[in-house]
Amino acid sequence: MKDKELVKLLIQNGWKVERIKGSHHVLYKGGKTEVVPVHGKDVPKGLLHQILKRTGLK
Repeated sequence: MKDKELVKLLIQNGWKVERIKGSHHVLYKGGKTEVVPVHGKDVPKGLLHQILKRTGLK
């Protein structure tokens, strides 16, 4: 999955962009915060699964 697709998926599920610093998007929802690296490539499989698990999408 591309990094920008992951950010779009999170936004569609209620996450909001708090800030962007360099190539890292910081999103929040409720009391949780998640950092997504956006480098214009596919997100590595392990990192993708970790992010999806922490955000409750898996």
